Amino acid sequence: MVQVARDLIGCTVTHGATSGVIVETEAYHESEPACHAYVGLTARTSTLFEGPGRAYVYRSYGIHALLNCVCEAEGTGAAVLIRALQPLRGVQLMGERRGRTRLEDLCSGPGKLSQALGIELVRNATDLCRGPVRVSAPQHDWGDPRVLSAVRVGITRGVDLPWRFCVEENPHVSRPRPHTLGTCGDTRRRAGRRPGGD
Repeated sequence: MVQVARDLIGCTVTHGATSGVIVETEAYHESEPACHAYVGLTARTSTLFEGPGRAYVYRSYGIHALLNCVCEAEGTGAAVLIRALQPLRGVQLMGERRGRTRLEDLCSGPGKLSQALGIELVRNATDLCRGPVRVSAPQHDWGDPRVLSAVRVGITRGVDLPWRFCVEENPHVSRPRPHTLGTCGDTRRRAGRRPGGD
């Protein structure tokens, strides 16, 4: 699950006419209290236990729909939160949805990117390989960016786990920008690897 969070950096998220490159993620596992699956199998958390490659989309604070990639074997609750994207396609439409024009303001946070890409709760439990929300391998020109690991943000439990990953000095990473705990080396994924799978 932590490895998947690293590997998703550089992958592309596509929904309709919009897309962006993943520049920040956070990992969550049923064994720690910040994960929704920590409470066990419920109507809300059932998608987390369905197996890898599913979208887990939930409402945060009653406002934003947040996109996660389910990433463990069926029966184990775990997912990777997509925290930030570098806009790639459909930038004008993203700006209209966000009411913003500055590129760095469009997808620099989990709620922002869902709004920019038009991702809502109806996409929960859908397949991330076949759409309508798709996660695909990095494009050939993405390169091999330096990836930092740091503690997760916006939570009150499990705050000491260094399960946040982001591209160093990328302007689309959400705030607060991480204090470096370490680097993750080569995060490029093998072509054809299923999103959210080990």
